[in-house]
Amino acid sequence: MAKPESWRLSPEAYSFITSMDTRFQDIDTMGHINNVAISGIFETARIRFHHHLGRHPQEQGVRWLVAAVSLNFVEESHFPYPFEVHCGIGHIGRTSWTVSSAAFQKGVCVATCDTTVVTHGSEGRRVIDASLREAMERNFLRKPA
Repeated sequence: MAKPESWRLSPEAYSFITSMDTRFQDIDTMGHINNVAISGIFETARIRFHHHLGRHPQEQGVRWLVAAVSLNFVEESHFPYPFEVHCGIGHIGRTSWTVSSAAFQKGVCVATCDTTVVTHGSEGRRVIDASLREAMERNFLRKPA
């Protein structure tokens, strides 16, 4: 798996920030935060980010389903230091989008995550509506020039 591009390791690339505490139970036998625990931290951050967009899928009678997740573990992370997870929109398609995130501890990026989400209704995939698309566009990743 390729390493994330260097600009993805910068907090300034993301529009949304949320903080989460680590837990003693997240430590693995190697003494650092377990990769599965980090996956859960990214999941919680993604849900908080979707709420930040100001929309909830149940309001439209649709479901948002995770289609793919790609994690990159950049550095070890440790208890008891909290995570700052930064999120933004990496891509918007017709029926899906990618939430791109980076987790930081003590100012250092320890992992990145890209989650592809699809919108689904009773008739199958649904097109992303204009107001949700607008909210997503305001939260695009900020790539350096």
